[in-house]
Amino acid sequence: MATLERVTVTLPNDLVRGIDRREKNRSRFIAEAVRRELDRRRRDELRRSLENAHPESQELAGQGFEEWFRGLPDEDAEALVDSSAGTAVQWVPGSGWVEDPT
Repeated sequence: MATLERVTVTLPNDLVRGIDRREKNRSRFIAEAVRRELDRRRRDELRRSLENAHPESQELAGQGFEEWFRGLPDEDAEALVDSSAGTAVQWVPGSGWVEDPT
């Protein structure tokens, strides 16, 4: 079970009435709403990160998967990667990862 911490939150009366009409346990309702909002923000941050990759990520993407794969020791490459699987992609600045046309 998660450790709980008591916090005081001030909400407008109409929100409190809306919660009370739908849920007997205000704390659970608010915790679920906050959890959903945090998840949404985390997804938004990931989406922004993928759309605007860090320069080091772009450099790594420019090197290409095959070059990275060839640099792995044979035993690691066989255990980690099936280079014939999946879809080839490439990084396009401003567009993110797109299917590689070659």
